[in-house]
Order: sequence, then structure tokens, then C-alpha cells
Amino acid sequence: MNVYDTYIFDLDGTLLDTLDDLAASTNYALRHNRLPAHTTDDVRRFVGNGVRKLIERAVPGGEAHPLFEQTLADFREHYTHHSSDHTRPYPGVVALLERLRSHGKKIAVVSNKFHAATEALCCHYFPSLVDVAIGESAEIRKKPAPDTVLEALRRLGADKCGAVYVGDSDVDIETARNSGLPCISVLWGFRDRPFLLSHGATILVESPAEIF
Repeated sequence: MNVYDTYIFDLDGTLLDTLDDLAASTNYALRHNRLPAHTTDDVRRFVGNGVRKLIERAVPGGEAHPLFEQTLADFREHYTHHSSDHTRPYPGVVALLERLRSHGKKIAVVSNKFHAATEALCCHYFPSLVDVAIGESAEIRKKPAPDTVLEALRRLGADKCGAVYVGDSDVDIETARNSGLPCISVLWGFRDRPFLLSHGATILVESPAEIF
């Protein structure tokens, strides 16, 4: 069994079940621009690479559509005010973070969700449990580039040795690989076991308690 000093978590699909709110804001933006809506399962497949990629996948024709930028702006505006309508931590997540904290572990969250929403959700659901929260911004490359992970380690004053990355998607597996960290893939998120294994997952867990 490996013992880690630093835990770097993905947010959506790993710590928080954000899917219903992401789907609601996506479909609000689409309908507001008279574009076809999507099912929640569609949105599940669209997420993982940031908000812009989510809307690119949701809008017919993607970025080439003349209403793409307006739809993206409408999504951001709606999600800013509705990001926690239905979002909840997955069962056992808060207990895991509390246990890690009580054992002196360092905890960070890195997300492809825009930075303001990442910070707001962490503050709302995990007050005093997350040391560093980093989201998408113009100043730092989003995952699977290693930049957010490396910045989190820098802010934590932590080394790669003794650190582990935890996520639910292929993007997270690639992010961990690019960062030189081991990856724990969770099975309660937005991707299933066959998908994760096909994308190189090597450590899989079925409950947050297994991570500790």
C-alpha cells in the first residue's frame, strides 16, 4: 500500500456530482440561442476538457457556428448563478477529506472548470478542507497539460515524491502522466471502468474510503 503526503483532486465527477447543473446551464444557453438541447448523458460525454470545449461539443458545428461565442457567454453567466442548484459531494467524499486533513495531508483541487466557479464550489462544499483550488484561466494551461498540478504543488510547498492525483476521466489519467504522478481513477464519476481501463487506468477505486 502506498502512503501519500499530498492529494491533488479533480473536481467534477471526482469530488462533486456537478452533472445536473452543467446540463441545465448548457441547455439554458442553447435554448436561449434557439439551438437544440441535449440529454444529460450527452453532456456527461461532453465534459472534461473545460467549458469552451463543452459548448463546442454542444453547439451544432462547434466554434464555427455564428452563435457559438454568445452561447458560451450565456452558459458562463447562467452557471455562475446556478452552479450549486443540484450539485452535491459524492457520498463519502467529505469524510475522506476530513480524514486526510486530520492526518496532516495536503489537499489541492485542479479543474478545467473556470477558476471563479472552482474556488466558489470548493469554498461552499469543502470549507477549510482544501488548501489550494485552481481552475481554468487565461494565465495557465488547462489539463491535460501539467501546469495546474505543478502550480498546486508549488503553492502547497510539496514535492512530486509523495503526491498522488485523483480523477475520474481520461483527461485526468493523461494529466497525471504528464505531471509525473501516480493516478487513482474513481468509478463513481462521469466515466465507467471499461472506458478508464481502455485509457490506461492502473489504480481504480469504488469508494472514497479506499483512497485513504
